[in-house]
Amino acid sequence: MAVRRKATKAKTSSGPRPAGGSDDDARLRKLRARLAKTLPEPRCELDFSSPWQLLVATILSAQSTDKTVNRVTPALFEAYPTPAALADAPPEQVERLVKPTGFFRNKARSIQGASRALVERHGGEVPREMEALLELPGVARKTANVVLGTAYGLATGVVVDTHAARVAQRLGLTTERDPVKIERDLCACFPRRSWPATSHRLVLHGRYVCLARKPRCAGCPLAELCPAREAPPEGSWTARAAAERSLVDARGASSD
Repeated sequence: MAVRRKATKAKTSSGPRPAGGSDDDARLRKLRARLAKTLPEPRCELDFSSPWQLLVATILSAQSTDKTVNRVTPALFEAYPTPAALADAPPEQVERLVKPTGFFRNKARSIQGASRALVERHGGEVPREMEALLELPGVARKTANVVLGTAYGLATGVVVDTHAARVAQRLGLTTERDPVKIERDLCACFPRRSWPATSHRLVLHGRYVCLARKPRCAGCPLAELCPAREAPPEGSWTARAAAERSLVDARGASSD
């Protein structure tokens, strides 16, 4: 069962705001309100019981699905329940366990290397600093933001995966393609204290409603505010928000 933790309070972002006038500011306020209403308590769909398990699961989730990772990690963590155990495991056995997630040789190397670095440099604990996390094998900003925001409730940035990037671009919150630049723009659009929750909201909205192909625009609670919508909205936005919330809850429960 995935662990939920409340985000810590932090100051509002002082970064650059997207260009625009009062109409843009009003639309952005409505977007934030609708996202929060739609998914008031968003959850990470990767199952974990410790920051280290979340770190490993997030590395394995690259170019895979959370459901696939959730099927793999129970056996992995049963066989190797600590960073030290995983670091010392025979590589071929780790590869066999993580093979369903794809790119298994590189992923096995990364999770073993990261676990080894945690033992050697951090006493087996996952650090709470972005810079320290980025020094671990297989860890880039997306993974670091997932771990810091979800496991520790630290507002260090906004997670930008393929789903969040797509949603941000369609909503006109960014024109960038580079994940780091997209993250910068998103951080300017949302209060810092909301970054961890915003990360999950954007990912879940992209995963279940704002699909890459055939987005569900008619049922999207953000449709009236989206310049890229492909169909007129149906019913009230609050009804659409409730429907999306039910969809996310049902799909998430089926993966537990």
